[in-house]
Amino acid sequence: MEENLKYLSVKFETTNKTYTFSTLDNSIANGDYVVVETQRGLEYARVVADPFDTPNVSMEVKTIIRKADEHDAANYLKNKEDAIKAKDICQKESDKLKLGMNIISAEYTLDRAKITFIYVADDRVDFRELLKVLASIFHCRIDLRQVGTRDKAKMVSGIGVCGRELCCTRYLNDFERISINMAKNQLLALNIQKLSGQCGNLMCCLRYEDDTYKELRKDLPKLNSVVEFEGNRYRITSINVIARNCKLENPDNALFITLDELLAKGKFQKANAKKEGEGKDGK
Repeated sequence: MEENLKYLSVKFETTNKTYTFSTLDNSIANGDYVVVETQRGLEYARVVADPFDTPNVSMEVKTIIRKADEHDAANYLKNKEDAIKAKDICQKESDKLKLGMNIISAEYTLDRAKITFIYVADDRVDFRELLKVLASIFHCRIDLRQVGTRDKAKMVSGIGVCGRELCCTRYLNDFERISINMAKNQLLALNIQKLSGQCGNLMCCLRYEDDTYKELRKDLPKLNSVVEFEGNRYRITSINVIARNCKLENPDNALFITLDELLAKGKFQKANAKKEGEGKDGK
């Protein structure tokens, strides 16, 4: 029997991430729905790839319980409908207790042994009293999970400034750290409101582009550097690393030249050098 063991990648509706399970049922194929047991309990998932012979993860691989049937599919759809009502009930009870919770979603396990509520809040919440109330209403295990604003945006979804669905909803599984230095590397105006996504944090696309901008700027002088070009001194007031051009300015003139011209003919001083005539005290 061991030689017939196969591995399958499955995906749950609430996440873009795939998980590996094993099975001895060779009839399960790509596109089938299956019942699996996770840390949360029994869940309904879809197989998203053809079976393979060796596991693609180092951790312990759990076994698929069974191929889902019509009864499982009907239960899953009913659970989705009931979870919407449960979310509203949880929000109402939370508001009564003045807990400051914003309930984002609710989800039953397939066997309804447990219901998970996802919420956001400004601070940590003491929801012990709420748990008692919810347990008396739903008569199952209650799990309350607090998430951040980026997780909320991923779950709720929306349209980004690019006109496409949010990246976090479409394909991101993990959130990487994004810093304001990534915006500085692109020489963007540091307008936090314009640089922030719907979650209120800096947009993820700043990270996607960061390595490219670092490479493009590798040998370039810094913005506001002083340069001698064709016998005159200028300050570099703007650089466009994509168009490969820059603007040089002094009190008498302004030039638009290519970065290749700048690197070939320019003689650079330190960035942010003191203006001519400034003394040590800045006067």
